Amino acid sequence: MIAVGLLINTLAWNLFLIPHEVAGGGATGIAAVVMYATKGLLPNKVQAFFSMLGMESVGGGIPITVTFFAINALLLIASIKILGFQFSIRSIFGVLCLTVWLWIPFRDLYFNLTGEPFPLFDPFMSSIMAGLILGIGMGLAFTNNGSSGGTDIIAKIINKYRTITLGRALLFTDIMIICSSGFLPGAGIDRVIYGLITMIVTSVTLDMYINGIRQSVQFFIFSSKYNEIADAITQKAHRGVTILNGQGWYSKEEIKIVIVVTRKNESIQIFRIINEIDPNAFISQSSVIGVYGKGF
Repeated sequence: MIAVGLLINTLAWNLFLIPHEVAGGGATGIAAVVMYATKGLLPNKVQAFFSMLGMESVGGGIPITVTFFAINALLLIASIKILGFQFSIRSIFGVLCLTVWLWIPFRDLYFNLTGEPFPLFDPFMSSIMAGLILGIGMGLAFTNNGSSGGTDIIAKIINKYRTITLGRALLFTDIMIICSSGFLPGAGIDRVIYGLITMIVTSVTLDMYINGIRQSVQFFIFSSKYNEIADAITQKAHRGVTILNGQGWYSKEEIKIVIVVTRKNESIQIFRIINEIDPNAFISQSSVIGVYGKGF
């Protein structure tokens, strides 16, 4: 799933940002700025060599794949030395995946499959769509403990030696990368604005994705068939169950209360399990602000 998330990231760059020469954050953003800045500067033989390898480029600049891999190779060496191999191992896989995905010319692939060029949206709409796609792709990678390297490594190193939070370090580096694109020949403030829009939409989408995935709920289940319900939840939903003793105040009868804490997206399965065993069970469901520990 990490590779799929990084593939989604690449689609945002190839299909929406690069055609408008918009820079986003991260090492991919640095590589994009380098590609835009070197337009028309490479000798024809070098351009022909990159074309022979199937590497896409804007205006004959250094392909984004080359710069991305070079930056991350240096950062990974620094990461292994400063942060240790344990942290770096996750980044190595992400860097290799992104390097391969960035190599693939998805616009040409779309044309070969459909016979029509991929639609070119206006810069503002492209920035919004790229931000949404990047947020989903990053969310998919991060929730599976993936990393794309790049500015993640820079921010981690800064965080180790300076009293600045990891989030602020990432934000600062990404803003610097995006703002630098405004100083390129022929660029204007509009390119910076589109890059910042992409960054903001990416951040909001990423937060919504991760919070939606990680949001938890708590069930209080009142049923005379509590044994069967507890066993079924444990075996089918693979969630822990706690049984509490209770007493109905009106009836004065002793009852058992089944307590389950689970992910919000698993709540439908819990309801189905309960309904199959005891359709008359009384169920209380509530949102949980934070859950920490095994399984969460």
